[in-house]
Amino acid sequence: MTQEPLQDTLPVQPNFPPPKFLNAPLPHIGAWTQYFLHAEIPIMASTAQALEELRAEEDDVDANQLTAAIQVDPLMTLKLLSRMASLRRPGSNTETESITTSLVLMGIGPFFRHFGLQRTVENWLQDQPEARQGLQHLLTRAERAGQFALGFAVHRADTDATIIHQAAFLNDFAEMLLWLHAPELMVKIRDAQAADSTLRSSAIQKEILGVEINDLRQALMKLWRLPELLVNISDDRHAERANVKCVVLAVRVARHSAYGWDNAALPDDYTEIAALLNASERVVPSFLHKIDHPILEAATLGGRITSEEPGEPTEPKEPEKPEEKLD
Repeated sequence: MTQEPLQDTLPVQPNFPPPKFLNAPLPHIGAWTQYFLHAEIPIMASTAQALEELRAEEDDVDANQLTAAIQVDPLMTLKLLSRMASLRRPGSNTETESITTSLVLMGIGPFFRHFGLQRTVENWLQDQPEARQGLQHLLTRAERAGQFALGFAVHRADTDATIIHQAAFLNDFAEMLLWLHAPELMVKIRDAQAADSTLRSSAIQKEILGVEINDLRQALMKLWRLPELLVNISDDRHAERANVKCVVLAVRVARHSAYGWDNAALPDDYTEIAALLNASERVVPSFLHKIDHPILEAATLGGRITSEEPGEPTEPKEPEKPEEKLD
């Protein structure tokens, strides 16, 4: 995927105080979750600009238009879902909550009143080029994982396809937050993995952060009371469930193919995907190549690649059918 140069463009940011980064691990997972419970979360400059343009026409804006601006940005999606959770009564049903339904329930006016001018990632990480690069890699991977997951769900005729897509898209949100708030620690993890590819990621994370990122992700999702189905689908400890398997395999393929399709781990992925889709393993690679393209505006630091005209439907579109039928 072609990346635009990482540069801070619009909107113009006020004189925010410089961020205070964590340079040492917190003592335990409870300390990490409490930190992120109150931590500021910046969003993509392109998303902030889109929201300001819509704010200027608030009286004419509907939930679909806001969804189009928010759904391309995992950080803004996270902020919206966690805000909506704070407004719910304890024990209320959250299974089918999506970005659009959250906006409808919250209301357009209350959304704009709560979410004022947003600080941008580009501003937040202006002096952290390695963190910007690390975060951009995750944004690209998240977009691809979401596309693969949606492709699997559509092929299986899964009624939860939209939430499956969202779960894969948000899978790396905890790692994104760590790049934003603890870039020095994340650089150490990256360098340790580069120095010895045989080391398990979880072991490196435990050594440097004191926690595993997957555990932090699940703890934050529960703390923020994110939609129940989203939390369940995102829990890879329940990978025997087909909807969870869609997410797990989508994230895995996006990671293994991030630098090309010659990764030695991919053949094992193809075997599992064939079983999930009840398909011939032979046609899985062509199916993945066919659906490996953006379904949304690509979230890119410093700019936005437009794939939709304003007013078009905002739900993720079904991927194209492969020329050779999966059987």
